[in-house]
Amino acid sequence: MKNKLAVFLFAALALVVLPFMAQYAGNFWVRMLDFALLYVLLSLGLNIVVGYAGLLDLGYVAFYAVGAYIFGLLASPQLADAFPGIAAMFPKGIHLSVWLVIPLGAAVAGLAGMLLGAPTLKLRGDYLAIVTLGFGEIIRVFVNNLDRPVNITNGPKGIQQIDSARLFSIDFGRPGELFGFDISSVTKYYYLLLGLVIVSVLICYRLERSRVGRAWMAIREDEIAAKAMGINTRNLKLLAFGMGATFGGVSGVMFATFQNFVSPESFSLQESVMIVAMVVLGGIGHIPGVVLGAMLLAALPEALRWVAGELDLQRLTDGRLDAAILRQLLIALAMIAIMLARPRGLWPSPEHGKAAASPTNNKN
Repeated sequence: MKNKLAVFLFAALALVVLPFMAQYAGNFWVRMLDFALLYVLLSLGLNIVVGYAGLLDLGYVAFYAVGAYIFGLLASPQLADAFPGIAAMFPKGIHLSVWLVIPLGAAVAGLAGMLLGAPTLKLRGDYLAIVTLGFGEIIRVFVNNLDRPVNITNGPKGIQQIDSARLFSIDFGRPGELFGFDISSVTKYYYLLLGLVIVSVLICYRLERSRVGRAWMAIREDEIAAKAMGINTRNLKLLAFGMGATFGGVSGVMFATFQNFVSPESFSLQESVMIVAMVVLGGIGHIPGVVLGAMLLAALPEALRWVAGELDLQRLTDGRLDAAILRQLLIALAMIAIMLARPRGLWPSPEHGKAAASPTNNKN
């Protein structure tokens, strides 16, 4: 017990100090940590759908886009520019606080998740993956073309001038000072995202050990047997889609306030596949594994980008080697190697349901 407490305290201290150490090396590294925490939020939400309920969702990025565009519209001049009636009431646009939009984004994304889940209740495996993939692409194409006849989303140009997060007198979009230490805006966002990740982990932990979580796992292992035991698989599947989507909506709101800009390019199919890869690589259904997989896959591309920039590979190879393609190749090779060596993920969940060892009869 004392060892666990010591490890917990050391990990907490490391998480608090980490952004200050990274800040001295440059804000690039703190920004990388921020995006890693953002992907942890997304992976925890997808883990509810894929890891707990066993429903393969390749369109999860759609809920990410829903949350981001809701905050973009409600915290920027975009709606005032598009609608004269809104401009008459709010000349500079609607600028709602991020703390009001977070529950709204979670609710709208959760509703979208249940709308997605309703027509797919009888689908499994590849067919479910194709339908959810199509839903994700529909949302991306929708926001990409919703700039005419009325310019609501500003199309491929995206929404700009989105407000930063504020908490009392703290503006997370501006650098500050604490006890004589300079704190950059990305460092402030690090602590905000870290707090949301901790809350999300606690929620997922309680869900996993609840009756609902155990019912999800029963559906994942054998849906027919779960239905025979009296579990309402229809409602629980819808609940899984809705609960997972709420995490995506909150992540989208945080992405919009962190970037101060959203565009359809940020919600491509590649993003959705990457989030699924984070869950699978870390360990499906295991919270520590999902967090580990998200941190690795979010940080590795940015670290390789920095290495390629420092080495200036294109100059060294006279343009014959594209750093971006090499980075993707190295990531793919690393993922293949890990999955061959650890097919259940880097940190898989303990195996449940094993038969107890049969007692041996000692013959005298």
